[in-house]
This record gives sequence, C-alpha cells and structure tokens, in this order.
Amino acid sequence: MTTHDVLSHAPVAVEPLLELDAHPECGGLALFVGTVRDHHEGRPVRHLKYTAHEPLAAKIIREVEHVTRERYGVPYVRIVHRLGDLAIGDIAIVCVVRAPHRAEAFEACRYAVDAVKHGAPIWKEEFYTDGSRAFVEGCCIRDDLEQDPPAVHRHHHSHTSHG
Repeated sequence: MTTHDVLSHAPVAVEPLLELDAHPECGGLALFVGTVRDHHEGRPVRHLKYTAHEPLAAKIIREVEHVTRERYGVPYVRIVHRLGDLAIGDIAIVCVVRAPHRAEAFEACRYAVDAVKHGAPIWKEEFYTDGSRAFVEGCCIRDDLEQDPPAVHRHHHSHTSHG
C-alpha cells in the first residue's frame, strides 16, 4: 500500500497527480474530476461540506487504488477526495489512471470512482440558498470490491457528491 494522502482538507491540485513525466509505457491517461454543482434535485445549493471517518475512508480509498491496479493491470491509480467546506465549482474528487491503452484507463477510472462513492465512509451535507441544509442520501455501501467490478453501475437515484 502507498502512504500518499487520499483525503485533503485543502484544495486539490490536479496537475501534480497526473505524473506526466512518469510511466513511459503508458499511452493512456484517464482523469475524472468531480466538482460541486449549484443545485441538487431542483434545489439551489449555496455550498457543501464533506465529512468522513478519516482513518477508514483513507484505508478504503487506498484499497480501491490497489484493487484497481491489480484488476485492470494499470501501473498508476491516484484518488484524492476533498473534505471540509467546499464552494460551488470546487473540486470534490480526483481520480487519475495511467495505462498502456485508453480502454483500460477509462474502465479503471470509472471503476475506481464508483468504488469510492460506494465504499468510503464520506458524507456530504448540502447548504441551500434558503438557509436550510441536509445530508445527501448516498449510494449503498459496497462489499464486493474483490468480486466482479461494476463496469457500468447505473443508478436511479441522484448523485451530486462527486460530480
């Protein structure tokens, strides 16, 4: 396991996570950046706050990185999730995957983001323009990271936690 930070209370910088000068064997780089939207289910959002069970969330995100590397045969997966108060437009999550080809880069990136959304104990509280606030109902907690990956995990409920 790596010891890099996967949770950040400070704004997340994307470029240092890309490792553009590393992994010459990789022709594919998939990047997902989830940002804070100004609405949720028709309600105008003023800002939001992410909280987490930090030791467990960090452990799970590192496990997701490891499982993603192994499952998709990619040498590099980095995920950073922001915590604390976020304004509209702020980055909430970044996932970078370097792979020999685009197909596995795309698939691995999608898998990793879905696995974090479903497995990490991170909670989002939205603050609305009318002065009210609410915790957003999240996804189900997954227990199948070691089983078949959700190549395309479709939902009927709304997600705003990661873009």
